[in-house]
Amino acid sequence: MRLRRKPHIDEKLQAFADFVTARDDVQPIVKDATRELYVELGTGKGDFITAIAERCPQINFIGLEVEATVVLATARKVREKNLTNVRLIVFDVENIAEIFDENAVDRLYINFCDPWPKKRHAKRRLTHARFLELYKKILKPGGEIYFKTDNRGLFDFSLEQFALAGLDVRDMTNDLHAAEPPENIRTEYETRFSAEGVPINFCIVTFGNVEN
Repeated sequence: MRLRRKPHIDEKLQAFADFVTARDDVQPIVKDATRELYVELGTGKGDFITAIAERCPQINFIGLEVEATVVLATARKVREKNLTNVRLIVFDVENIAEIFDENAVDRLYINFCDPWPKKRHAKRRLTHARFLELYKKILKPGGEIYFKTDNRGLFDFSLEQFALAGLDVRDMTNDLHAAEPPENIRTEYETRFSAEGVPINFCIVTFGNVEN
């Protein structure tokens, strides 16, 4: 379910125009060959992207989020941390190929995306085969997806889609926090679900030397 767009949200976002940008204005960071480029598909309220950008200042990060209200929450955290390696776009992942050229992205993060539990909505899941085809085009050879979800049904579905696409899966677990890696960065959903005792599913998907 989409959030109700609050009045004057666009005007509020203008205060962050130096890093909340349009798809065309983000091209300098997309085409920066001196740095790796990591993209988060759905930023939530920004806990993850701001924490990892702070930890990895040598990497460029782009956050795509369809809800402007949520982008505003993330933008405030970017400003608080004075991060210069983050750009945010109010954008639907459906159109991701409009932003990135082929072989432009080193890594994608998909954190707690909408599971779309009804079978008739399966094609909307961000790990469905049709999205994987889009990711193949924009990821570099050897590019990766880091995928987390609390939804076991979505996770099992995703593993099936990865297998059908011939992708390599590693570091797979159905309980990430049972032996949580020190490098793991929790999202706001992850923190909440973990406190409730919900296990977190995680894997890394490698696209290999695919031909686009």
